[in-house]
Amino acid sequence: PVVTILGHVDHGKTTLLDSIRKSKVVDKEAGSITQHIGAYQVEFNGNAITFLDTPGHEAFTAMRARGARITDIVVLVVAADDGIMPQTIEAINHAKAAGVPIVVAINKVDRAEADSERVKRQLSENDLLVEDWGGDVIAIPLSALNGEGVPNLLENILVLAEISDFKANPDRLATGIVVEAKIDKSKGSLVTVLVQAGTLRVGDNVVAGNISGRIRAMLGDDGERLKEAVPSMPVEVLGLNGIPDAGEQLVVLSDEKSAKETIQAWEREKRSEKGTISLEGIRYSLESGEVKSLNLIIKTDVQGSLEPVITALQNLNTDEYRVNIIHAASGSVTESDILLAVASKAIIIGFNRRPEPGASILAAQRFIDIRFYDVIYALLDDVEI
Repeated sequence: PVVTILGHVDHGKTTLLDSIRKSKVVDKEAGSITQHIGAYQVEFNGNAITFLDTPGHEAFTAMRARGARITDIVVLVVAADDGIMPQTIEAINHAKAAGVPIVVAINKVDRAEADSERVKRQLSENDLLVEDWGGDVIAIPLSALNGEGVPNLLENILVLAEISDFKANPDRLATGIVVEAKIDKSKGSLVTVLVQAGTLRVGDNVVAGNISGRIRAMLGDDGERLKEAVPSMPVEVLGLNGIPDAGEQLVVLSDEKSAKETIQAWEREKRSEKGTISLEGIRYSLESGEVKSLNLIIKTDVQGSLEPVITALQNLNTDEYRVNIIHAASGSVTESDILLAVASKAIIIGFNRRPEPGASILAAQRFIDIRFYDVIYALLDDVEI
């Protein structure tokens, strides 16, 4: 299984990742393990688990916006003394939009002011009903700081993976996803790839977007040189002629001629991509019977405006069509909102709020429709079909 850890800032994501990484003692001292790339594997009870150390849900959604299904399971970290915060809700909505199973890590249970039952109640208010409340969401109380409960979390990840029956064929030409890429002064282009199918080997001809090359060397998550990498292995690859975007698919091709043809096809597809998500476009899709729901992201000036706007929109639902609210929060429209809109084909509604400058530029680049209203009736008139 490939696991991404999401949650509110300061709730212990990094400490949990460190605690998990320290459990990776394979003939080595824990202190000598250095994290070489932004993804690593741990072995637990004879099974491997890959953890992606992304800088939060924005990177996770940016990859999904490019069509990359990179994560099998999301671990949502919630501090038992702090409870669910706005960023936690945003992470929940991003994971739900990705259709990925969520395991909740209730962290900091060793603190005096910890209140796990309050966290469970707050989770239920966000449609995540934990198992001991009669639901199907696994929630593990733990302390990332002292390691208590961490083995239980890893055990439950493996159980969920077994139930979900994740499979990949290692006996084919490899495909993978670019997790990150950078230029190194001495080594050139360094690309972190998560292998998803097949076996990636040194010497393979590869293409990622419009970047190609031949793999000169491969490094594991601890910096060791590798000759090959099987599904779910994160590796750093040397030999590409540029830096592909994160979320781009990397494919192995039989020869250089195929690589050129693949790049030309990718460039043609990019040129022909319209991808505009607009109210008019959705209206046309509704009328032609292509879709039955309208995905919306709502941003309002104050928290108090949220509930009446959401209630009024949900009252427009009929047996035939429905308004599907992907994410709702108070505050400006951010770049994270734009990426979520791309990933979930949603329209953004700003109620008495304008977007951040970077968000406006990204919305124009990704053809995302942002509508602004200061009167609720005008908003309802536009959305009503």
